[in-house]
Amino acid sequence: MKVIRHTDADFSRQLRAMAAASSLFDPEIEQRTREIINAVRDRGDEALLEFTERFDRAKLTADRLAVTRAELMTASLRADPSLRAAVAEADRNIAAFARKSLRRDWESRNSHGARTGERFDPFQRVGVYIPGGKAPLASTALMTATLARVAGCREIVVCTPCGPDGSINAALLFAARAAGATEIYRVGGAQAIAAMALGTSTIRPVQKIFGPGNDYVVAAKRLLFGHVAIDLLPGPSEVLVIADDTANPRFAAADLLAQAEHGSGHERVWLVTTSARMLKAVEKEIARQLPKLSRRDLIQRVLEENTWLVQVKDIQQAVAIANDLAPEHCEIMTRNARKVSEGIVTAGAIFLGPWSPTVLGDYVAGPSHTLPTGGAGKSFPGLSVDQFQRRTSIVEYNRAALKKALKGVARFAELEGLGAHGESAAIRLQR
Repeated sequence: MKVIRHTDADFSRQLRAMAAASSLFDPEIEQRTREIINAVRDRGDEALLEFTERFDRAKLTADRLAVTRAELMTASLRADPSLRAAVAEADRNIAAFARKSLRRDWESRNSHGARTGERFDPFQRVGVYIPGGKAPLASTALMTATLARVAGCREIVVCTPCGPDGSINAALLFAARAAGATEIYRVGGAQAIAAMALGTSTIRPVQKIFGPGNDYVVAAKRLLFGHVAIDLLPGPSEVLVIADDTANPRFAAADLLAQAEHGSGHERVWLVTTSARMLKAVEKEIARQLPKLSRRDLIQRVLEENTWLVQVKDIQQAVAIANDLAPEHCEIMTRNARKVSEGIVTAGAIFLGPWSPTVLGDYVAGPSHTLPTGGAGKSFPGLSVDQFQRRTSIVEYNRAALKKALKGVARFAELEGLGAHGESAAIRLQR
């Protein structure tokens, strides 16, 4: 872990290094991803099968890319009561939160008396990427596909990696089906994003792609933007904990360790505290808790490479650092946590007080856990149901309203030298 303090002579330089570009913008990863995309574009299913064998060690045929009804039924039968209850609880909260966020059609009269408004229709066919590998994220199925279902998307296509035997985690399949997935394919990585964007013989292209993933998945989404709509750029997980001397160091340490365990090695975690005592206490708690965790080897890598414990002079400086980093998750364990949160305007999600660990947002609270990382929170919000809706503006003039608008139209057309524009309106009022 890297420990830096506001009293260090090179504190500003260390902060800049801490906020340096994440692995999402690695040029080598981008070049490899471009090659994968080109292969899928040129060779379709053949490339998907080749990459599945290379990266997932699963030798498949094209007719095995799609998950069958029988497999979904088997996964459903294997779901025990506790899994069913957890999925139902999360789905209920996520769906309720999503319904509150739906954008609704509206209409009004403008200054000419014309009717104008907006209509919001669901995308008809969407793609959802669900990470697998070391940690099959069944919760991500709910945090994405449930929103698509609430928005009214008719076709919800899920892609997720398979194991060496070609199987997909049964709990993930159960959650995806419960969330509303209509098609599921055992394809992972950048090749899955390419398949959903460009289409193959087996996988028809979608209108928009959603979901988190590793560096290659995020690079593919960036490179394919324009071929298909993209939600945001959610990469390796991040958490920033702001703590003062009232925080519980056990809680803070546990939350840092939790976000470090995803397994890519590119996760980033930060403690920013006003208290030297708190910094030391959290450092000791991390050392105490780590040996008990099953994924301690994966966590250790993140602790060594991408973990910072920062002592600042005051809460205002902590808030400024948080806004500069734009963390995926921001926990506030301070006096007047809600008041402190009002100054934070770039975080993907904010968790207030000692009883709101990030894991609640990961699984059951309601808001989607698909959030911007790598500093993208300065420009992108987290995933919400309205991103599954397509906006269309509506304009309806009658003759009287057109007459009122004609003078302004004529002036703009003259100014811009576009006479046909002006004439297209004027001709309607000529005898």
